[in-house]
Amino acid sequence: MDNSYWLETTKRPQFEKLNKDIEVDVCIIGAGITGISTAYMLLNKGLKICLIDKGEVCSGVTENTTAKITSQHGLIYDYLIKTFGKEYAQKYFESNEEAIKGIKEIIKKENIECDFERVENYIYTCKDEYIQKIKDEVDAVRNIGGNAEFVEKSNLPFEIKAGIKLTNQAKFHPLKYLYGLVEVIKKNNIDIFTNSRVVEIKKKSEGYNVNTEDEKTIAAKYVVMSTHYPIKNFPGMHFLKMYQDRSYAIAIKPNKKLSKEMYISAESPVASFRPINDEFLIIGGAEHKTGENSVDLDISYKQLETYAKEIYPKAEIEYRWATQDCVSIDKVPYIGDFSNLMPNIYVATGYKKWGMTTSYVAAKIISDKILKKENEYEEIYKATRFAPIGNYKEFGNMLKQTVYSLAINKLKIPDTAFDEIEKNSGGVVEYKGKKIGAYKDENGKLFIVEPYCAHLGCELSWNNLEKTWDCPCHGSRYTYEGKVITEPTVKDLKKL
Repeated sequence: MDNSYWLETTKRPQFEKLNKDIEVDVCIIGAGITGISTAYMLLNKGLKICLIDKGEVCSGVTENTTAKITSQHGLIYDYLIKTFGKEYAQKYFESNEEAIKGIKEIIKKENIECDFERVENYIYTCKDEYIQKIKDEVDAVRNIGGNAEFVEKSNLPFEIKAGIKLTNQAKFHPLKYLYGLVEVIKKNNIDIFTNSRVVEIKKKSEGYNVNTEDEKTIAAKYVVMSTHYPIKNFPGMHFLKMYQDRSYAIAIKPNKKLSKEMYISAESPVASFRPINDEFLIIGGAEHKTGENSVDLDISYKQLETYAKEIYPKAEIEYRWATQDCVSIDKVPYIGDFSNLMPNIYVATGYKKWGMTTSYVAAKIISDKILKKENEYEEIYKATRFAPIGNYKEFGNMLKQTVYSLAINKLKIPDTAFDEIEKNSGGVVEYKGKKIGAYKDENGKLFIVEPYCAHLGCELSWNNLEKTWDCPCHGSRYTYEGKVITEPTVKDLKKL
């Protein structure tokens, strides 16, 4: 079943499209966990607020999470101390610990049944060369006040070499939590509009006009882009500061008693384990950069399923899903002012797969800025920074990929001719001396598009697993018919 467990075990609330021009104080673009959390934190502050989304509520990355609520974002703290200093790393840690606590308090206050549970989280390794890295991370977390423990054993069904354990982390059912918040928001007269794609944000004399593809306008003093990837390029320039990753997950019935704790490997390929109650286990991994046409995407799920069967021979595969994450060059999210040139527009992006806690941090920082309150964590997540410190190699790789897709790849002659396309397959092919993007469905019907991203013009890659067109530069994705799936693009592909 190619849907997440979360999606299949809840019923999504429905809302209407924006069908008229409106005026509000705050327009939040994107009704995922960040947008909904921000709206909630602005309740009862005397502001008129609306949420607007190109799809349904929580229909993007939020419904495809593994739902780990943790401060343990990979081996991050030793890196942060060495790159930015101890105080910076401490604030990063404290902001995420506060997020775990804050989510729990919201659940209790609003009486939301969402299977919230405090558990231990582990980063483990099965390789000798990572043992010292684990030890360094334990020292780093202890150095900033965290209760980290070095371990050499776990409850995983295989031996590990070493691990770092962090207590008092958490897990929950993300859609039950967010649908609960949506009900609170509705009762407080916040308008929610779905299936209403924003295509433009324009400065006006006081505030901004947020325009949709259906030519409806929201006039707002404040605008929050909680769209996963910012849908406005300039002057924020975030397309130069991050890339997008795709990863995959399956939920299995191991037919074996499960422990409650969560795990993720330190080494690549990443393997993530997250139990759901006593019945299911999520196994995640098989990550790659969005649009990487060197990756055989057909085997992405097969890798996870084969791995699951190796460690749980009697496992039954019940659900599978894919997700996409923005990764900042310096490994820290961008939260706050979109640009110094456009006051009162805010952005939250670059969560690097850790959106459950980071979304709370973002919502708190942005709501505090709108309410003119100081936030002690604002500076470390500053979205206007442009310093790929400590990761020049990744920055260079990203620029190299962009140049290749924008210029060099466009000159290459495709390997496949138009008449060689098989049923239920597609790709960039040559037809009468011109490159086209073609997909042939199982009945032989052809869908032809111009194979260049409507965002900044990079040549697209065909994703045969999900039957989509993916951009290797900035991660935009389209259906085989050319309809937008994932930002930063806001325009469909040109049909040929």
